[in-house]
Amino acid sequence: SGFDLQWIDDLKGRHQQIFDMADSDPASEPPPLRLPRNYMDGFRDVYRREFPEVRTIVGISGRAFPVNASDRLWEKYALGERSKIIDPVTKQPATRNIFMDDATLGVKALQARGTIFWQCAIALSGIAQQLATARKLPVAEVRADLAAGLNPGVRIVPSHVMALGLVQEKGATYVKI
Repeated sequence: SGFDLQWIDDLKGRHQQIFDMADSDPASEPPPLRLPRNYMDGFRDVYRREFPEVRTIVGISGRAFPVNASDRLWEKYALGERSKIIDPVTKQPATRNIFMDDATLGVKALQARGTIFWQCAIALSGIAQQLATARKLPVAEVRADLAAGLNPGVRIVPSHVMALGLVQEKGATYVKI
């Protein structure tokens, strides 16, 4: 199939939650990525429980794609301009992944606490189609470039809704963000 879904079978935390970012604006206020952090902080502060007992997953599809994109993709495909995401440092459309490095809300900080980020393959193909059309490039080439340029650790799932179901079957509770 080309999809490695073994990580779903390996989900065994006592407290697991999937945060569904399908079509959410990742740059909205308050920041959507605060929710996985708040979930983990609550278990840490109240019950003294952390990873691997406490697991968080951020499922990305649609508009939220820039969260999973490397700085190279942000720059090459003008993702900040395309998604109307302003870099808080330059006050211009972002040319880097502004979601990566925040000390508590950033992708790296969440991954360091065990959070898994996924990317829907169907949505990735749709984004590739849009970018390829806009730039007059072959769709397959853009699709391969996007897949290769995802942040380290991002897992590509065949379908966002399929993966939502699979992780819930493994005991994850669901939150739409």
